[in-house]
Amino acid sequence: MARPDLNLLHALDALLEEGSVIGAARRMNLSPPAMSRTLGRIRDTLGDPVFVQAGRKLVPTPRALELREQVSAAVKQASQLLSSATDVDLKTLDRRFNVRANDMFVGLHSGRLLEAMAVDMPRAMLRFSPEEDDVDDEALRSGRIDLFISASRKLGPEIRVQPLFTSTFVGIAREDHPIFEDDITPERFIRWGHIGVSRRGKFFGPIDTALEELGLSRHVSLVVPTPYTAFFALQDSDLLLLLPESLARSAVRAGLRIKLFDIPVALETVVFTQAWHPRLQSDPAHQWLRRTIRALCGNDTPIKI
Repeated sequence: MARPDLNLLHALDALLEEGSVIGAARRMNLSPPAMSRTLGRIRDTLGDPVFVQAGRKLVPTPRALELREQVSAAVKQASQLLSSATDVDLKTLDRRFNVRANDMFVGLHSGRLLEAMAVDMPRAMLRFSPEEDDVDDEALRSGRIDLFISASRKLGPEIRVQPLFTSTFVGIAREDHPIFEDDITPERFIRWGHIGVSRRGKFFGPIDTALEELGLSRHVSLVVPTPYTAFFALQDSDLLLLLPESLARSAVRAGLRIKLFDIPVALETVVFTQAWHPRLQSDPAHQWLRRTIRALCGNDTPIKI
């Protein structure tokens, strides 16, 4: 039995990632006709068309979707295996990082992270992906994401986790909201509708648990996927919003017509962490990413990366 051409793995990875022959050809530094011939060889090898025409676009077959994560992980592992950590030149390294991060990190730190990357790893690309309905540690295991930045949560036992920063939540309302006309008590806090922020559409959180302990409940009138949408929904309404304090203060500095207030119930301080799969522990580019993110977040705790 003839050995399969492992170069086809790289080509298949490019095709599945780009979703087009032209995009994959550009990424592989091939002409579109050469990439089309390579696709033909992949089809013969797999016994599957891999991509089929749907109108003017190519769409992946179920078999291609099934293989996507395995192919991506195999290519990454092979690249790491054949690269010596001491020989890697970050300035010439083509690397794409898929980072699943909450909006707080993206809003506060992504600009400075990109500045640092432009100096130390100028050919790299950073792609922030939103939360999805899959399991976060499974996304790390499969290689769909390279790094996960979020409020601390339970992950698989082998997943490496490092604290980045802590944050407390504050209340936010438009600057002339009637809530500011008197002391903000739990009873007044629930008098107005609230905005929930969740990419997954959740509307119940720690604040609701805390209110339940007081025999109270709030009404979430609106759920939006990002805090930036919530900020603008707040401008011309009597709705209230809860967000991490640092993100809320950045919105005030940006000139939004909002005002902050202390939440009249006790909430725990939230610890934000970055998490990664151990297969990337010794990868030089990933080490740079983790080290730079930790420095940007200003965590002074001496934790080995």
